[in-house]
This record gives sequence, structure tokens and C-alpha cells, in this order.
Amino acid sequence: QLQLVESGGDLVQSGGSLRLSCAGSGSTLGDYSIGWFRQAPGKEREGISCISSRPSNMKYADSVKGRFTISRDNAKNTVFLQMNSLKPEDTAVYYCAAESTLFPGICTTVLALGDYAYWGQGTQVTVSS
Repeated sequence: QLQLVESGGDLVQSGGSLRLSCAGSGSTLGDYSIGWFRQAPGKEREGISCISSRPSNMKYADSVKGRFTISRDNAKNTVFLQMNSLKPEDTAVYYCAAESTLFPGICTTVLALGDYAYWGQGTQVTVSS
């Protein structure tokens, strides 16, 4: 059974950077498309980026495009989310999730379009102004 663990969340000033990690165990992460989602207090969970299984194609929500970069290191069984130019509105709990029903090379940030069956516990990102 695949298990996911996020790390890298922290308190950072506006304009700063963080790199989140999503480490997989129990299965090969490269066989899954991986999505990053975030949820701020009182708001719905938002899909912000995803990376497909081989070949690795990426998608980004408009709110993070040009600032965030998703990547995967299959040797480390880990997916990363590099977050630059952080803004206070990026403050949220960040989750990674794994999906295996889509065709290789395809991923989605829309929960309703994928079967994200495996989730991590989340990591808190707080951006101060």
C-alpha cells in the first residue's frame, strides 16, 4: 500500500521560497500521477499542480503558474514542489496525493477528474507579509 509523507513546510516571509517534498513508500511513486493540493482555513481544497507518471507532464493552477515548479526524482521515490515568490495568500496546509487511474502522461489538478486514493498528512506553509 502506498504511503505518502510531506515535509518542508515552514514560516517564511513574503517573497521567500520553500521546497516541499512528498516521499513515497510501499510502492513505486513513478507509477502514479502526483498532485499537490492546498487548503486554507475556511476554504475548499485547491489543486495547484500535478505531474503525470512516465512521461512526466506537468500542470499548474493559474494562481501558482510561473512561481511554483513540480518535479519528481524516481530514484528517491519523491516528488518536489519548489515554491518561489511566495505570497501571504499561499498560506495553507499543503497535501500531496497519488492517482493511478489516468493514462500515463496525463494528470489533473481537479479532484473530480481523478481518483486520488492516497494522501499524505499535510504540511503547513505560512507566508507572512
